[in-house]
Amino acid sequence: MTTTTDVDPLVARMRPFGTTIFAEMSALAVRTGAVNLGQGFPDTDGPPEMLAAAAEALRSGQNQYPPGPGVPALRAAVAAHQRRFWGLEYDPDGEIVVTAGATEAVAAAILALCEPGDEVVCFEPYYDSYAASIALAGAVRRPVTLRPTGDGRYAFDPAALRAAFGPRTRLVLLNSPHNPTGKVFTPDELALVAELCREHDAYAVTDEVYEHLVFTDAAAPHVPLATLPGMRERTLRISSAGKTFSCTGWKVGWASGPAALVSAVLRVKQFLTFVNAAPLQPAVAMALALPDDYFTGFRAELQARRDQLVDGLTAAGFEVLSPEGTYFVTADVTPLGGRDGVEFCRSLPERCGVVAVPTQVFYDDAEAGRRLVRFAFCKRPEVIAEAVTRLRRASA
Repeated sequence: MTTTTDVDPLVARMRPFGTTIFAEMSALAVRTGAVNLGQGFPDTDGPPEMLAAAAEALRSGQNQYPPGPGVPALRAAVAAHQRRFWGLEYDPDGEIVVTAGATEAVAAAILALCEPGDEVVCFEPYYDSYAASIALAGAVRRPVTLRPTGDGRYAFDPAALRAAFGPRTRLVLLNSPHNPTGKVFTPDELALVAELCREHDAYAVTDEVYEHLVFTDAAAPHVPLATLPGMRERTLRISSAGKTFSCTGWKVGWASGPAALVSAVLRVKQFLTFVNAAPLQPAVAMALALPDDYFTGFRAELQARRDQLVDGLTAAGFEVLSPEGTYFVTADVTPLGGRDGVEFCRSLPERCGVVAVPTQVFYDDAEAGRRLVRFAFCKRPEVIAEAVTRLRRASA
């Protein structure tokens, strides 16, 4: 007789999701002592004035529950930041909610807006939490594949995007600048996404955590989808402090949009984490108001590290797709005899002491990314140099 103790208790919709590839590869890095270029976290801290502000908040008693939507100073800073950089106007009281990182914001948005059976259009490869959040909502993902164009960039087939929209489409989930490819969506591509959202009366949820990491040689600047005609009223715009201020462990994010959409996110968020990071929120508010030279300097620093890693990977024999933004470089392992990215990444720490992440796990169409792997360059130059030296030995 079969009992409940004999079967997997996990609900069926979540059984395809095991331990994340990030946890697996980071554990492999610790076990082998490898240089970890897999998970996208910096190995230096953020602006010292931000850290000092957080320490002061801890010492001055700001350690209890903050308001549900977030500390007023942070909501005001987010509004001012979006006005300053993108010309977007949001009311801090009702059109902005603070979340436990962008990951919670995305999950809460999908859970708040999607009924079971609703469809979510997304671009693959996609950040792994997207698929899990869609599954948690009982919704259905409709992926559109980004493919290398031969010039080191990625693009999608407009006809494939049109075909992904249909009568059950509830929202489109757009990540630009895009993890893991480093793609920045062009104005023409964004215009098509906006056209289809309006045509199908769909919402847009935009993950823009790399908004300040678009490099100077990108084909296009970053343009928030919410700035396009007819899109502000149907777009939830998501960002966070983690990537811009090198504080990924703080998990301070936010969602901005029309009051009805933000209210929907808040109503779900209150039953996920309720509130988060009370003493860190004032520090992030201070960081968002830093002068322009912080943001341009941060971008220049990461662009130099990108170039260092791209040059090193190329010298080691990889076919490299140089990113237009983000923390990541994608490389094809075929020139090194690789046939499968997962196998390649699992063997790489033992072969040469470097950890990367296989990109194929971020696709529904695994063949599209089977030989692609992702390396993070948000590391100190000496760490990248050591990784490149090891990779060259392995290729030799």
